[in-house]
Amino acid sequence: MKLVRFGNPGEEKPGLIDADGKLRDLSGILADLAGEALGEESLAKLKSLDTSALPLGPEGVRLGACVGKVGNFIAVGLNYADHAAESGMAVPAEPVLFNKAPSCIVGPDDTVLVPPGSEKTDWEVELAIVIGKRASYVSEADALDYVAGYCVCNDVSERAYQLERGGTWTKGKGCPTFGPIGPWLVTKDEVNTENLAMKLTVNGELVQNGSTSTMVFKVPFLVHYISQFMILEPGDVITTGTPPGVGMGMKPPRYLKAGDTMEVEIEGLGIQRQTVAQA
Repeated sequence: MKLVRFGNPGEEKPGLIDADGKLRDLSGILADLAGEALGEESLAKLKSLDTSALPLGPEGVRLGACVGKVGNFIAVGLNYADHAAESGMAVPAEPVLFNKAPSCIVGPDDTVLVPPGSEKTDWEVELAIVIGKRASYVSEADALDYVAGYCVCNDVSERAYQLERGGTWTKGKGCPTFGPIGPWLVTKDEVNTENLAMKLTVNGELVQNGSTSTMVFKVPFLVHYISQFMILEPGDVITTGTPPGVGMGMKPPRYLKAGDTMEVEIEGLGIQRQTVAQA
C-alpha cells in the first residue's frame, strides 16, 4: 500500500493511493497515519478495504509528511562508502547516529528554507524506515518485524552548523523544513530495500545517482542496532544515509540558494519536488 497524508499543514488527513493512482480518503477509518495506526493489525485492516468504496480526495491537494506525530527522527551518517570518501571521512566501524528535530519535518513538495545567514545548505536523498511497533533490544533476525514501511527523505543539512561549530552534527540537521518525507509511505511487503535506485537533481541537473546496494549497514542491522540504545516507538523515522553527489563533496563545493529546485526520488517510493527560499 501507498499511504499518504493530505491537506493544509497541521490539518492533514490520512489517505491511500489506489491501484489507479487516485487519492482515497481514510479519515472515516483512521484519525491519522501515526503511532499505533502503523501497526500490523491496523495495516492489515487497511489492506483488506475495498478502496473503490472510499471517498476520493481533492484533486491537486497538498501532500503532507507521510507520517504524523513523529517522536524520534533518527539519522545515520556516513552509511555509504562512496559518500564517506567524498566527505573525506573514514567508513565507520559502527553506525554514526544523530537526531534530526521532528519539528523540521515537512511535506514532500513543501518549500525548503535556507536559514538566515547560511551559506552551506546541502541536499541528501535518503531511504527512510518507518517503525510499526515498539522496538527495544531487538535482534537483527527479527528487526523487519518492527518496520511498517519506507519512504523518501531529503536530509537537508547546513554543513557549517554541522561540521564547523563544535558539538554534534545535530546542529546542522534540524532547522525548519530540513526533513521533507514522502510523498507516501510504502508498506514493507511491497519494498525490497537491497537495490533501490536513488536520484536527486538540482535545477534539473542530476547530482546524486546511487543505489541502496552500497549501504554499509543495511536496514535490519540498523533497526537492531538503534534499538540497543533507545526504545523505538510506532511512527518513529530512521533515515539511513546518502549516496555520493552532495554539494559539500563537489569541487568547488556547491550549496542551495533561494530559487533553486530539487527533485528527490527513490525507485518505487515516489518523487519529491521542492523549491528553495530564504528564511
